[in-house]
Amino acid sequence: MKLRKAKVTDVSQIQKIINQYAEKKIMLMRSLNEIYDKIQCFYVIEHIGKVTGCCAMNIVWDELAEIKSLVVVPKFCKKGLGTKLIQQCHKEAKKLGVKRVFALTYIPKFFKKFGYKETSREELPHKIWAECIKCPFFPDCNEIAVIKVL
Repeated sequence: MKLRKAKVTDVSQIQKIINQYAEKKIMLMRSLNEIYDKIQCFYVIEHIGKVTGCCAMNIVWDELAEIKSLVVVPKFCKKGLGTKLIQQCHKEAKKLGVKRVFALTYIPKFFKKFGYKETSREELPHKIWAECIKCPFFPDCNEIAVIKVL
């Protein structure tokens, strides 16, 4: 298995994996346009030419980044791929001078393994809420905000 930066040729596979979970209302759907627009933010794990997991790290504001679309194909869950993806995003964030990273998640336990702490959503920049209107639970958000100081 190989961890690498995503390429435009990965976009359809990334969308398929993300939307597979989005159909279960575990994460937000992503259009091809959204993924193409942020492809430079994505890392993927590839196995025999197929994308088996992905994660994006998006700079939100001064010294703050968001971990988004962290997902692993069900067949490859519980094999440390999510860990590799999030660690790579942390490494990249540090390189870019980011001091804090956050995520909105239904699985805070996963992020807490990496030192994230729960925080109030109101503590985060308002611009992140632009995506919320696409959520099936809007305006009654069920996600938990977690944040980590790098």
